[in-house]
Amino acid sequence: MPTRVLIAEDEPNIVESLSFILSRSGCDVASAPDGESALNSIRGDRPDVVILDVMLPKMNGFEVLKTVRSDAELKTIPIIILTAKGQSQDRRMAEEIGADAFVTKPFSNQHIIDTVKELTGG
Repeated sequence: MPTRVLIAEDEPNIVESLSFILSRSGCDVASAPDGESALNSIRGDRPDVVILDVMLPKMNGFEVLKTVRSDAELKTIPIIILTAKGQSQDRRMAEEIGADAFVTKPFSNQHIIDTVKELTGG
């Protein structure tokens, strides 16, 4: 069964790029353009892993992460935080809230694939 990945990202080029590389590596990919729809997808579809941008409309990535981590049914879903900043404070906050991995834009395709596989036991 393919790994189900949810990409929560509001930048269409990044969604397209991530979808392409993950689909090619055998993943089943869905996307959400904002934090609210990402949370709805996580609750409804229970993806195997979430790639979550920090800067999202409606609800930022940290808020989505906090909500998922405080929900007993969802808290075990691995979450990869994606950010353009690469600032240590973002990384620290993401780790404190409970992110499983941290990827800085621009990212290496292979790093994304490896991180997804690592977190999903693939």
